[in-house]
Amino acid sequence: MKMETLKQQILTAKGDVRAELVLKNARVINVFTNEIEQADVAICQGIILGVGHYTGETELDLQGKYVCPGLVDGHIHIESSMLCGPAFEQAVLPHGTTAVVTDPHEISNVAGTAGLDFMLETTKDLALSVYFMLPSCVPATGLDESGAVLEAEQLRPYYQQPRVLGLAELMNSYGTVRADEKILQKICDCTAAGKKIDGHAPFLSGEELNAYVAAGVQSDHECSDIHEAMEKLRRGQYIMVREGTAAQNMDSLLPLFREPYCSRCMLVTDDKHPGDLLQGGHIDYIIRKAIAAGVDPVVAVRMGTLVPCQYFGLAHSGAVAPGYTADLIVLSDLEKFTVEQVYKKGKLVAQQGKMLHPAALAVDKARFARVFDSFNMDEITPEQLQLKQTGTRQRVICLTPHSLLTTEKIVPFCQHPGTAPGVDVTQKIVKLAVFERHHRSGHVGLGFLGNYGLQCGAVASSIAHDSHNLIVAGTNDADMVLAGNTVRKNKGGLAFALNGQVVGELPLPVAGLMSTESAEAVEEKLQALKAALKAHGISEDIDAFMTLAFVSLPVIPKLRLNTYGIVDVDAQQIVPAVF
Repeated sequence: MKMETLKQQILTAKGDVRAELVLKNARVINVFTNEIEQADVAICQGIILGVGHYTGETELDLQGKYVCPGLVDGHIHIESSMLCGPAFEQAVLPHGTTAVVTDPHEISNVAGTAGLDFMLETTKDLALSVYFMLPSCVPATGLDESGAVLEAEQLRPYYQQPRVLGLAELMNSYGTVRADEKILQKICDCTAAGKKIDGHAPFLSGEELNAYVAAGVQSDHECSDIHEAMEKLRRGQYIMVREGTAAQNMDSLLPLFREPYCSRCMLVTDDKHPGDLLQGGHIDYIIRKAIAAGVDPVVAVRMGTLVPCQYFGLAHSGAVAPGYTADLIVLSDLEKFTVEQVYKKGKLVAQQGKMLHPAALAVDKARFARVFDSFNMDEITPEQLQLKQTGTRQRVICLTPHSLLTTEKIVPFCQHPGTAPGVDVTQKIVKLAVFERHHRSGHVGLGFLGNYGLQCGAVASSIAHDSHNLIVAGTNDADMVLAGNTVRKNKGGLAFALNGQVVGELPLPVAGLMSTESAEAVEEKLQALKAALKAHGISEDIDAFMTLAFVSLPVIPKLRLNTYGIVDVDAQQIVPAVF
């Protein structure tokens, strides 16, 4: 900063020089002291220079409305919104989100560094600040089959990027605590760059948790109960309280929304569908829900602003105070947390739920050919769905409502007319298949899924965390083949087939994960699909696509299915579907 600029800032802060913009008669939410102050907010060149009594070249009388820092999502996968950068911005910025920290491991698992570069390129000129954590586990474990492998040498150059804040969720906790040298090299590189390391270690405890934290892992977003969260807090980790589309942990972690815990806890969404963002909101939704549960509103705001900024080292962000960036939101009501206006660096960018100057997606498809042409597999055939195992019992992967965890159930092998062997819709058991779609290997994992609720037909999706192979769940092989081939034809997306007809589809041609359309267009098609599935049995407390997407991720207990077969996550080994 030049001395003359600094001098002008000091004089403006003192009140000797008029500010460019003053938000008059505001109720300022002070995240340092948990107070609400009656004051003006003076802003110049995108910086807050004073909170007190000021005059300005432009003055806006807020008439007692609330001013609080812009909201920050400390952990999200933008790809899970099914939206590219500009459309994602249009969905979240009007809700008061001025910054997100994203982990692009979804697209990186599909397209490697080309996917990472795509995300950096398509978010660089947005009003929304998009920061990155480098994907640490591509693939998630050795028991996964992704489109790319990212080792330490591929990630190392990206630490020079100013928007890269560290190493993303180290989900291979199993390998970390066993000192896997490839993981250790990534940790060493990140530490040498002076950046953060995020964690992902559900139920890790005791000495293994000590080892994980000693390795340098500083946070966790997988806590599903307060006892787990407290143990991790005691060992020095920050806790990311997650409330997304599929995983909703806030109610279980409400005791963290008070001192002394709240100063080391932040609000995150992890994965959120476009409709939830558009209608319910983003971080503002979590704050509203917390306030309705009796949480002090200022504490909830602090967990969605100052705490993530302090954790990630985003200096001079996350508060309404002199010297802080003027990323601000104006609220008409604190209890309902109604966002009226959003300011980014002192400029009004959104008002009454709409962006004032929305950006358009501009991308060189030739440069990112690997992203836009990510399907490399032959057509699915009925023969690929034939179970080769024999036995009298079957192992079922059972979903848990509002959670990513699964349980194991062993039942007698099912044989019912009109459905595939192993399917029993009366017990909510359907057939499950995962097809490798990156390298034309022909690998197919087969198993059974419980508590999904589908009574007929088949659902297919190329969103299958984290390797994003093609996952299909259904009651009969013919519809499973049709649904899967529909997604293949579209180069990615979602489909529902019933009685030999495609009932609905949503193409996602960007790495099989995202659309180039607006959030509203994507949501319209997604809701039509969900409505059709609800009419055919999908449980109210199961998200038909978001929950299904996690059934392949072999790092969350208890059972998963990927291209190798059923994975016992705790043992990290393949177990039979029928035995």
